[in-house]
Amino acid sequence: MKKFTTVADIGDLHAAVAEARKIKENRFAYKHLGENKTLLMLFFNSSLRTRLSTQKAAMNLGMNVMVLDVNQGAWKLETERGVIMDGDKAEHLLEAIPVMASYCDIIGVRSFAGLVNKEEDYTEKVLSQFIKYSGKPVFSMEAATGHPLQAFADIITIEEHKTKERPKVVLTWAPHPRALPQAVPNSFAQWSVAAGYDVVITHPRGYELSPEFTAGATIEYDRDEAFDGADFVYAKNWSAFNDADYGKILSTDRTWTVDEATMAKTDNAFFMHCLPVRRNMIVTDDVIESPRSLVIPEAANREISAQTVLKRMLETNR
Repeated sequence: MKKFTTVADIGDLHAAVAEARKIKENRFAYKHLGENKTLLMLFFNSSLRTRLSTQKAAMNLGMNVMVLDVNQGAWKLETERGVIMDGDKAEHLLEAIPVMASYCDIIGVRSFAGLVNKEEDYTEKVLSQFIKYSGKPVFSMEAATGHPLQAFADIITIEEHKTKERPKVVLTWAPHPRALPQAVPNSFAQWSVAAGYDVVITHPRGYELSPEFTAGATIEYDRDEAFDGADFVYAKNWSAFNDADYGKILSTDRTWTVDEATMAKTDNAFFMHCLPVRRNMIVTDDVIESPRSLVIPEAANREISAQTVLKRMLETNR
C-alpha cells in the first residue's frame, strides 16, 4: 500500500477488519516489520487521539517515530507556486517535502480544511503534494475532506458490537458553536456504506454532504424517522458543503442535540462520536456516559486502525 486516504486504498474492507482484530489480539506480533524504519508524523493542526494512537501503533511495530508540529516547530511553509516569498513564509513545501522524506520511510500528514476555498480543500492541496513529491508511502491522519483512520476505527468498533449482519447506522448532524470541516462525516458515510450497513444520514436542509462520499446512503431530513430502529447513532457537526454557503454555519438548532429522548426512538442503539465532543451541544451528559456509549472503545481502536495501515505499508514497501 503506497498511500492511504480513502476506503478504496484498504482493499477488501472485511479482510482489513479481520486483520485489525488479529492485530488487536497481539499488538507486538509484527514488531520485526518496523525494525530500523522511521515514521515521520507531520501536524499542520492540533491532535490528541491521532497523535498518540498513531505513535503507539508505530512503536508496536518496532518503528522509530519523529513528530513535527509544522506551525510551531518549523519554518512557516508556502504551498503555492509562483508566489514571491517576501512575507512570513520562509520555506516552500516543494523543498520541504523531499527533505523531510529523506529522513524517513513512511509519512503521516494531518492538515485540515480551510473552509474558505472549496476547490482548494476538495483537491487536498497539501496532502496531494506529499503523495506526489515525497516518493514515500503517505497516509492521511485527517485531511481537508476525509479522516480514514477514524472511519476505519469506527468500522472496527461497529463490527465488535453489532448483533445483526446489516445494522442500521445513523449519521446525525448536531449543533456546534464553530464551523467544522466535513472530513469525519464524509469518511464515516463512505466507509459505512462500503461495510454494507444500512446507512441513514440526517441533518437540517442545507447541510447535504458531497455525493462523492454519501453515495449508497439514505438522506432523511426527518430526524425521528432516521432514528427509528437504529442500531448505532454517530453524532457529528459539520459546516455547509454547498457552493453558496461553503464552510458556513447555517443552524445552531439545539433540538438536534442527541439526548435520551432522541435515543429512545432507536432500537437501544449504541452512541458514537470521534471526540473531542462538546457536551450538551452535540450530546447530553446522560447519553455519552451511558453503558451504550462507545466513544472510549472507539478511540482505543484508533491505535488498531493505524497499526493495520502501517503494517500493510511496511509489508508492501520493504
